[in-house]
Amino acid sequence: MRNEFTAVIEQDGEWYVGWSPEIPGANGQGHTMEECRASLSAAIQLILEDRREDGLRGVPPEAIQEVLTLQ
Repeated sequence: MRNEFTAVIEQDGEWYVGWSPEIPGANGQGHTMEECRASLSAAIQLILEDRREDGLRGVPPEAIQEVLTLQ
């Protein structure tokens, strides 16, 4: 599955700061654009992993769970 998210990056003095409008709370920063992208990517990954774990808490054992692939 391919996940694509918008990265908005701006320069603020010596720093590049970025965020993704699709993932509230996902922010990144770095001294270069590449560092900022990597930081933002890691933030998105952590947020999505946390939301998945949180969302699956309390799912009854008899419930059917499937993986959906979006194209």
